[in-house]
Amino acid sequence: MEKKKNGGKNVTVVDCTIRDGGLINKWQFDDKMVRAVFQAVNASGVDYMEIGYRASEKMFPPHEYGAWRFSRDAKINEIIASENLNMKLGVMVDIGRVDEEDILTADESPLSFIRVATYLKDVKKAIALANMAADKGYEAFINIMAISTVNDFDLAAGLKEIEKHAPVTAVTVVDSYGALNCDSSKHLVAVFKDNLDSKKVGFHGHNNLQLGFANTIAAMEAGASFCDATITGIGRAAGNCPLELLLTYLDDPRFDIEPIFQIMQDEFVELRKKIEWGYLIPYMITGMLNEHPRVAIAVRNSEEKDNYADFYRKLTTPECYSN
Repeated sequence: MEKKKNGGKNVTVVDCTIRDGGLINKWQFDDKMVRAVFQAVNASGVDYMEIGYRASEKMFPPHEYGAWRFSRDAKINEIIASENLNMKLGVMVDIGRVDEEDILTADESPLSFIRVATYLKDVKKAIALANMAADKGYEAFINIMAISTVNDFDLAAGLKEIEKHAPVTAVTVVDSYGALNCDSSKHLVAVFKDNLDSKKVGFHGHNNLQLGFANTIAAMEAGASFCDATITGIGRAAGNCPLELLLTYLDDPRFDIEPIFQIMQDEFVELRKKIEWGYLIPYMITGMLNEHPRVAIAVRNSEEKDNYADFYRKLTTPECYSN
């Protein structure tokens, strides 16, 4: 059977391996690993790499969190050294967790883009932060988290605010709870497109229901043109759409998957022995119930980590388990 070629020429791929993967281990990746990931992604043809978060050290104790919770410009310069950049480098910022002085102007930084993560209720704060990033010379984006918990009416109103007031390239659908399916992913992309005349639409899928990759394909079919992925799907809890699958599906000669396989072989085989991510039943349960995965993460770190039925009953009939 002839393979159907997708092409991918209208899709921008955003790698979030270090940023989202760091949610598992508080960004305590060593420099060797981060440099190797950077080099692999840079060689692969991926368009954007989100190398970490930018956050205030006043809010997060540096002795507890690794360097990529802060992603300081000097640290990034150490990682990229004299490499020729074939992609854009950026960071994510959370509302209320970064100060303006934490962000230098773009001409002083190795970074070229900043993505603002927000819940819909804080969209005006996100717009202000995106404007600050743009004023400092960065390409700006807004990611709307926990998208499976919002209604279309409020979402449309928030998107219209972004369209009117935020100088961003794209606004991203973020399935934080891994609760979407292909139909709901397409529907949300359509809502975004209907309310964003001058902005592109992105998609960030999580794999609680083993649909991170499928939902990303559905989002692309509906018109999403910025798609997030991570190497081996690494990310909080069930993780994300795997980069290697997305590049294979796009089947575009501008992408070279071999460097991704090499970094998987060199770094991720051993990393999987130290930290856990990917599809597991507690994460599946929180996804099916549209719950934040923090409760599943907690149970996976307990002696009850494989008591799946008990976990399900505690979430669906909590009155039976109250003290």
